Amino acid sequence: MSLPPSFGGSARSSIPPLEVRLLRNGIAESRHRVHAVVCDGRGRVLMRAGDPQQLSFVRSALKPFQASVFVASGTADQINCGERGLAIACASHAGTSSHAREAFRLLWGAEVEAEQLQSPVPEHGSSPLEHNCSGKHAAFLATCRRMGWALEGYLQPEHPLQQEVLKRVAELLGLPAAELITARDDCGAPTLQLQLAQMALLYAHLGAGAQPDLERLSRAMLSHPELVAGEGRFDTELMRLGHGQVLSKGGAEGIQCLTRVGEGMGVAIKVEDGAGRAKHAVALHLLEQLDWLTPMTLEELRRSFLEPAPHLKLDVRGELRFD
Repeated sequence: MSLPPSFGGSARSSIPPLEVRLLRNGIAESRHRVHAVVCDGRGRVLMRAGDPQQLSFVRSALKPFQASVFVASGTADQINCGERGLAIACASHAGTSSHAREAFRLLWGAEVEAEQLQSPVPEHGSSPLEHNCSGKHAAFLATCRRMGWALEGYLQPEHPLQQEVLKRVAELLGLPAAELITARDDCGAPTLQLQLAQMALLYAHLGAGAQPDLERLSRAMLSHPELVAGEGRFDTELMRLGHGQVLSKGGAEGIQCLTRVGEGMGVAIKVEDGAGRAKHAVALHLLEQLDWLTPMTLEELRRSFLEPAPHLKLDVRGELRFD
């Protein structure tokens, strides 16, 4: 897969990655290197730290775009799932009973049995409905029922559902679908290997409000942040405290994506070693630089996510620079 040099910025200048340090009583104990990029809706890199062409799997940050087929196919309206149903379709949730119930409601509305779910049963759980990706899987199955596609094998890359997801993402990126590289995510569904700038472009589209399917999903996530992750989790708390203005969706292995409603810009973050604590620290650091949250909100989030214990603190060095 390749992009025009202008898409992900050029290599004409070296802008160093960010560094996150874990301080123990003020003394650096561990360090993480982090790449970050801000793109507009045309894929132009506006600001960056590190390499905007850094390749990584987008993991669960892909979920709103996987759910776009659920909306665009008319399935969400047919089963009358409401905003809560749209939010759980985009979720990496905590597996609580309320999360499992929302995923079950999608299946109930589509007249699909829970036994059809191919999401794993989580450790110490009793049902695939408790898996953090169950809402996505339920939306997948509901869409297959609506479109007359086979419920069996709905996670296979060649299945019509997954081909539609691939086509939608390719349209948003302005690329032929055949150029996108897929791999199996931990829940069994396909994920994509993308450049960091491509992830930022997807989130620029998600926050812009110009495309009806993405606007509905964005609004649902911001209206029901408790369903997208869970109480005390980063995405939920950021969206809740951001008063519906900043959308946040993370992925495994150090992926974090952000957008602001109506701003027309997307942010993508990748921690080289995959550390979740580092992506949260960088997200708050960049939100301050972009002036997307109030100082009071940032301070509350810092207390929750950058100070894991009285003697520990996460500190970010570096900043985004104009490309």
